[in-house]
Amino acid sequence: MENENNGHNRFQEKLEHRAQKTPQLKVLVVDDDPSILELLKTALTTIDSYNVTVANSAESAIDALEAATTPFDCLLLDIQMPDTDGIVLLRGIRALPDYSETPIIMLTAMSERSYVDDAFMAGATDYVCKPFDLLDLRGRMNSARRLVKERLKTEKSLRSVKILKQELENNQQFNFEDPLTIDDADRCLRFVEFDNYVGQLSRGRLFNSYAVAIKLQDASILYDITSCGCFRRVVHDTAHCIQSATSEIDCIFSYRGEGVFLVVVHEEMPSAEFPSEEKLNNYVSVMLRERHAAAWVHVLVGEPISMRSLSRSGASTALTRAVTSVGEREEELREKNSVLSGAEVAEEVTATGSTEPRKRMYERVLMELFGEESYLSMK
Repeated sequence: MENENNGHNRFQEKLEHRAQKTPQLKVLVVDDDPSILELLKTALTTIDSYNVTVANSAESAIDALEAATTPFDCLLLDIQMPDTDGIVLLRGIRALPDYSETPIIMLTAMSERSYVDDAFMAGATDYVCKPFDLLDLRGRMNSARRLVKERLKTEKSLRSVKILKQELENNQQFNFEDPLTIDDADRCLRFVEFDNYVGQLSRGRLFNSYAVAIKLQDASILYDITSCGCFRRVVHDTAHCIQSATSEIDCIFSYRGEGVFLVVVHEEMPSAEFPSEEKLNNYVSVMLRERHAAAWVHVLVGEPISMRSLSRSGASTALTRAVTSVGEREEELREKNSVLSGAEVAEEVTATGSTEPRKRMYERVLMELFGEESYLSMK
């Protein structure tokens, strides 16, 4: 009996020691409903031993942020609150240096798409409608924290020395498949936030939309023969071309890696207002002209794919079909050799049926722009 008690005590000590080593997560919950605040404080404290602070207004939330000795690890915000609503509060919090990447989950009764759009464009990490499931909410919070942890790990070098940020961005290595972040385009969501956005629309059955994929033609060749910094700038500038060309359209888009952007357009399909491939390339030509890149950057537009009344899995399938469509468009152009520039290059392609002349055209333009020595240092 004594051995059993000793064993139990040792097990209990290990649990307590482990609990002491695991830091408590600091969570701020903002809602004007006292019952919601009490429920979440009790549940989160019991389920995961979170250190929960509550605020019943945007003003008291700002006070809590300012009073905190260390930043909160996660925030849960309601939208409809007196005086200042949750969307305005979210924008204000995202402007604070300590909270530019902190997981912020909207926990609200507002399920209309306009609120979903506004929340994600203001910087929400995820969106949960009331009534909510506590285990689902816990899973969303944990997923958001893991996401931010990985982001901070990869961006640590960029944050540590602000004065070297541009140089580090130019030299930072990444894979062709990586979904780069476009921070300064209002309607361009990051990879996971875009998935969460589509998921929320699916859960609320708010789709009366279609998806279109836009792709940098021969993006893999461009990635191979330029530096990561150069490829990043082309992706960044192309995102701003898409933003400008679709400024009058109700849509959200995201860069998905491999030179591909996905656009979700909230209109009846097909929409005559969505910019044509020619119009988009006009924007590219004008915007990239300052970087002398317009001659060798070309975008392709896939077929519109309906997302109306789809489940989450169905929405994912529609997005995949949109990406497949623009890929087929690129293959079609390669076969027809119809997008190459210059008579000499066109003759080479006609004779060989190869895409290699396209690569040589890239290389020739780059050497003209940067000189042989500078160009070779980019490879």
